[in-house]
Amino acid sequence: MDDGKPTGAKAKWWSRPGAEHSAPAAPEDHRPAPGTPPGGRSEPEHGSSEHGAGHRSGAEPGHEHRSGHEHRSGSATEAPGSTAPEPLSVPEQTPATVPAGESGHTPAPAPPPPLHEPDPYGTPPYGGPGPWAPAPPVQRPVPTPAPGIPAPPAPPGYGDARAHLPGTPAPRQHPLPPAHGPHPAPGAAHGHPQDAHTRPQESQWLQYDPWGAPGAGAPLTDHGEPPRRRSRRGLLLVGGVLLALVAGGIGGGIGGYIERNGGITEVELDQAPRESRDRAPDSVAGIAASALPSVVTLHVSGGGEQGTGTGFVLDRKGHILTNNHVVDPAGAGGDISVTFSGGETAAATLVGKDSGYDLAVVKVRAVSGLTPLPLGNSDNVRVGDPVVAIGAPFDLQNTVTSGIISAKERPITAGGEKGDGSDISYVDALQTDAPINPGNSGGPLVDTRARVIGINSAIRAADTGGGAEAGQSGSIGLGFAIPINQGKRVAEELINTGRATHPVIGVSLDMKYSGDGARVGEKGKDGTPSVTPGGPSAKAGVRPGDVITEVDGQRVHSGEELIVKIRAHRPGDRLKLTLLRGGDERTITLTLGSAGGGD
Repeated sequence: MDDGKPTGAKAKWWSRPGAEHSAPAAPEDHRPAPGTPPGGRSEPEHGSSEHGAGHRSGAEPGHEHRSGHEHRSGSATEAPGSTAPEPLSVPEQTPATVPAGESGHTPAPAPPPPLHEPDPYGTPPYGGPGPWAPAPPVQRPVPTPAPGIPAPPAPPGYGDARAHLPGTPAPRQHPLPPAHGPHPAPGAAHGHPQDAHTRPQESQWLQYDPWGAPGAGAPLTDHGEPPRRRSRRGLLLVGGVLLALVAGGIGGGIGGYIERNGGITEVELDQAPRESRDRAPDSVAGIAASALPSVVTLHVSGGGEQGTGTGFVLDRKGHILTNNHVVDPAGAGGDISVTFSGGETAAATLVGKDSGYDLAVVKVRAVSGLTPLPLGNSDNVRVGDPVVAIGAPFDLQNTVTSGIISAKERPITAGGEKGDGSDISYVDALQTDAPINPGNSGGPLVDTRARVIGINSAIRAADTGGGAEAGQSGSIGLGFAIPINQGKRVAEELINTGRATHPVIGVSLDMKYSGDGARVGEKGKDGTPSVTPGGPSAKAGVRPGDVITEVDGQRVHSGEELIVKIRAHRPGDRLKLTLLRGGDERTITLTLGSAGGGD
């Protein structure tokens, strides 16, 4: 704004001096801008001089004469070859006197040297003539049309702020020189293009008002509202968070439902996969797997009695060893049936039996594929050795129990139901805590290598205090087995001869003696001598009334124990006996004799 001064054409503040004075070509629209004086003459473009002159005459209409001559130099667009920038101040020039009658103009004085390097882009503040240059007209940006489309007219009210006041003429709009391209030739200042192909460059800046109210003008460039581009990474992040929240909610709901209702499908419990059925040979399972095929169950009936027991295969000929009290109910014409572990059944016949040892042998015929159970050595057994008992307690076939050897050389007696003592058995037994019950009788007691070390024969029950297993209440952890060494000898005799022999010393014992040891009776049965004449004891010097206290160094406390110790040996074995006679202790040696066994 000029603040009340005349609004004549003034030099643009960014114009700079140059050798050539030119102005940009006038726009295609040659309509006079508002405020053009009558007569249709347009004001010269800013930054150009009339016909390239260096000054304006004060006689021109519509212009105020300042300081004699107002110098204008340069063009809006710097001429090619111009290198010196416009000086910050221009000294006032004294108007020259033109002689009367002379025509033309006085040449303009040479411009002062520039104070700074030229700005090839015409950027303020280096292009202005000095600090007194007027402020540029207010221009506002308008959209740049596509090539070939004329620029739209400026909206009303653009330009100087005075255009909004009533009665104030609208300021003229001055197009900028083209940013790039060839400079217009002289004469373009009058609005006439020199070349038909040269068109003025549409200005991108129309009356920009930096102090105008917001919204008073268009934006610098208007290419339409740019589309808002959302960050793809942000969208993905938001989507992932939402998906996680939804999945977590759904999973939590399903988990809660499953917990409350026990699942949404049928219940399927975890289970270990199938494993190999093989077991270590010395384990209970391995021992049982090896021994069971050789163990049988016996069912006996006859004389109005019946019973169940166990036996095991001795050889491939079909001989089976069991207890005497198992087969005793059959008598002379009873039935004996043998059932093998695989379920096969065969009839059996009695080979031989001995009540003194409580052993018997039966035989099956026309049976192939028999597997004999190997025999061990009972003399090798030690207390604490693990053992396995196999049998049919209460007719439960192929029952396996395990335990240890609790004691050795336990003198026990079994039987005696007949009352005459003919059915009493004397056993120097192996004691075990492996559970043995009625029906286990005759079954094998095996070691960790599945070898037979004893024949299960008797148990001790709490209600009776002794006796055979018949009528017993069950196992209380006191089971007794005949040592296999004794059983082997008896079985061989029964198979070979049908009868078993008993070792004897040739004396009759006083079974009512209550003192410590076994006392030789004064009289024998039916008044016979208590020491058999010519027998083993007679030859060794034993007399009636002597008390035998030891056998081979082992202490004996009763007549039953003496019989058990003697029957643990074979006929012909030599024994060392310790005895008391009249308070004196002496030791004798004798050779065991033989007596026929049987019922």
